[in-house]
Amino acid sequence: MSLNRIAGAVLALLLLTVLPAAAQNSSAPADQFAQAGPRAAPTRQIEVHALPVMDTTPQFDASRATTKYLARVSGAARARSNAYFEGGYWLMLLNLVYGLVVAGLLLGLRISTSIRDWAAERTHSRAGQVMIYAAIYVAIVTVAELPLSIYEGFMREHGYGLSNQTFPAWAGDFGILFALTMGLAVLVLPVFYAVIRAARENWWIWSAAVSALLLVAAFALYPVFVAPLFNHYTPLPDGPIRTEILSLARANQIPADTVYVMDASRQSSRISANVSGFLGTTRIALTDNLLKQAGHDEVLAVVGHEMGHYVMDHATRLILLFGLVYALGFAFLHWGFRTVTDFFGGYWNVRRVDDVAGLPLLAALASVYLFAMTPVTNSILRSCEAQADLYGLNAVRKPDAFASVMLKLSTYRKLEPGTWEERIFYDHPSGRSRIETAMVWKKEHIADPDIRDTAGTP
Repeated sequence: MSLNRIAGAVLALLLLTVLPAAAQNSSAPADQFAQAGPRAAPTRQIEVHALPVMDTTPQFDASRATTKYLARVSGAARARSNAYFEGGYWLMLLNLVYGLVVAGLLLGLRISTSIRDWAAERTHSRAGQVMIYAAIYVAIVTVAELPLSIYEGFMREHGYGLSNQTFPAWAGDFGILFALTMGLAVLVLPVFYAVIRAARENWWIWSAAVSALLLVAAFALYPVFVAPLFNHYTPLPDGPIRTEILSLARANQIPADTVYVMDASRQSSRISANVSGFLGTTRIALTDNLLKQAGHDEVLAVVGHEMGHYVMDHATRLILLFGLVYALGFAFLHWGFRTVTDFFGGYWNVRRVDDVAGLPLLAALASVYLFAMTPVTNSILRSCEAQADLYGLNAVRKPDAFASVMLKLSTYRKLEPGTWEERIFYDHPSGRSRIETAMVWKKEHIADPDIRDTAGTP
């Protein structure tokens, strides 16, 4: 409303209230007004009452609902889930110790310096020497750790009923991973050692910057160039699921006009989906396991969570936070390398950090650092996952579907860890935490028409 209209309305109100009263009193003698003294304005007692609190929503106990959901997985299934996940804690320690032993043998037996000297005989190029060393180093470490890789990746997965692969199929994927590792080592390590030689004492600062750039490249390139090496991606056929997923994508400003399905069932029975990519390589992908094992609403609940990662720009968040973790890590490598070589460098014939023969020591120090930082890195990831959970609940509004699909993840994730167990070892919130989040969300939206009818679930 304009100021002119407001002024007109006020003037009209004054005319309607003041002028009739003046007309009534206009016939009275003038002295009557003169004799009348000032009078107090009339007052009236105003009674104030608090409005009654009216709970028009059905009663819903979020804690009880959470307990009922968790009770659906019990007995042997719960024991197997707990055993699988808890066994992973010991495997983390075993991998650390195994890697340190391999690094110790390469340095202590002077295998590393022999490889360096052999590479120096082949070429005078520093970059060429690093490339030759990197190729031999990756091959030796892969072979040395092959028994542990076979146990973890094939035997243990089959023992818990999580793998669908024959050994030749598993070996094929392992070979692809080996080739990728070899290629990255041959291409990237010469860059790192060139940075070390150029930056000298500040090598760890510039190496951290290079690692952050590589992290950006990984986010951008993985869904387009790496993931298809392990799985076949096909467009999801037209249907209600595809229509609703693309509608969600448009509503949440996700630049995707195709939904892909990947044949994850050739490897395992695990369900998952992702909205991956960075800097224009975004794609929405579902596993065929998700489509086979989950209902319509459960699929939407999972996709809503994954869309949360994209919309909340978790890729940038992870690049920044892990970039900081890497910076601290390279500072640790800088200190650790000098400290250790002061004691053992003469015996190993390794003194300078720009000596490629010291790569096993850098790898060992990095393993120790990342092992110690497990609670920190897991907390970074877990906070992003918790945010995506809430985003998905708000976007899709399917709390019971979200809770039920969390139970299907219990085949490989322990549902109810202790508080510190979750803080240290979980890169996602636990099943209990995620179901409880969904049920609290449901309680606060139970009056909404689309949620009220589910008050009796579970």
